[in-house]
Amino acid sequence: MNEYDTELVRAILLEAGYFFVDDDLQADIIMLNTCSVRENAHRKVYGHIHDMRHRRQGKPVLIGILGCMATGLRKELIDNKHLALDFVVGPDSYKRLPQILQNLHDTDATGYDVTLSEFETYADVYPTRTAGVNAWVAVMRGCNNFCSFCIVPFTRGRERSRSVDSILDEVRRLAGEGFKQVTLLGQNVNSYAHDGHDFAFLVDQVSRVDGVDRIRFTSPHPKDFPESLIKVLAQNPKVCKQVHLPLQAGNDRVLSVMNRNYTQADFKGLVDKLRKACPAMALSTDVIVGFPTETDAEFEDTVRVMEAVRFDTAFMFKYSVRPNTEASRKMTDDVPENVKTRRIVRINTLQTGISLEKNKALVGQVQPVLIESMEKEKGGSIYGRNDANKIVLLTPVPDMILKIGDTVNVRITKGTPHQLKGEVVNASL
Repeated sequence: MNEYDTELVRAILLEAGYFFVDDDLQADIIMLNTCSVRENAHRKVYGHIHDMRHRRQGKPVLIGILGCMATGLRKELIDNKHLALDFVVGPDSYKRLPQILQNLHDTDATGYDVTLSEFETYADVYPTRTAGVNAWVAVMRGCNNFCSFCIVPFTRGRERSRSVDSILDEVRRLAGEGFKQVTLLGQNVNSYAHDGHDFAFLVDQVSRVDGVDRIRFTSPHPKDFPESLIKVLAQNPKVCKQVHLPLQAGNDRVLSVMNRNYTQADFKGLVDKLRKACPAMALSTDVIVGFPTETDAEFEDTVRVMEAVRFDTAFMFKYSVRPNTEASRKMTDDVPENVKTRRIVRINTLQTGISLEKNKALVGQVQPVLIESMEKEKGGSIYGRNDANKIVLLTPVPDMILKIGDTVNVRITKGTPHQLKGEVVNASL
């Protein structure tokens, strides 16, 4: 979502007469588009700001924070004399950036706008994208779930969806520009709703756009996964057979205090439905270890779910307190750091083994791969992704002409925990 928002900001500022440079030392204005989901994001942002000021050696510059940190930590950012920020702008206020920057130029005063909107979707702004294969398309913004560990509803506001027509107009334009894949975005993308249309309807409509070969979406919530969406996933050839399905925890009590609104049985039942409809369905997930009050026995439930489901990949995190969340207000971060470390090492080792087994099982199969990158230097790598969103390093046939955006048949020759290798056998798709 932040990548998409950066593309929105570029479009808004280019329209206002600004231009972008590749080196921050050449810039008069520097904006850092931020996330506040993970603690390390804050540290990185602060580190970047101090590093940029040091390298500029007093050369004048305006530095501002955009995105989730702007709304989630607005007072801290504005009052922090060491950061000395010139402007702070939240994710619903990007259209005001040209005016804010003009006011800074005219008055030399700090500018900020962190107002959350009930209506802003940026449907009237066409993002300025760099060339490539995949294009992000935000179909909705905000979130209504209020998971107790998550800051998103407080930094991005409540859910509001774009119209089907505005999304289809954007996708048609993307197809005309040569993008072969679109990824539909939302904080809870499968709760999309506009004028009586749900997310399954939207995905089906997007699939009818000529020129788009692949459709992905992220991130759905396990509690909002209707049969109609499972049917589209299984039966529509353009919709990739891969779902990111955040588990977060495998114990019912922990899921309850996380306010996830599903049980372990619910989650595993959904997985069964997805795999019954499409046995080749690839699943990725998010897992948090060391959530407040989580016991060793409750953590073992998470291990058992991961063993049973056998995700293709998993993003695993140690719990860290996010300011202003329900967990930060009502719960003590009481799981010792060494216990969190032990738990995350445990599930990381488990998942690495599962990922390796799954990828090795693909050896010998021929799969379509969409080429994303081709290094021009001699011996440079060529890679793409298969339908399951797994990276595949390619060995081309001599004299075969390949280019970014091609879909080629590839025989998988090797599987590691994090990627596949393969030989191109047919480039005529």
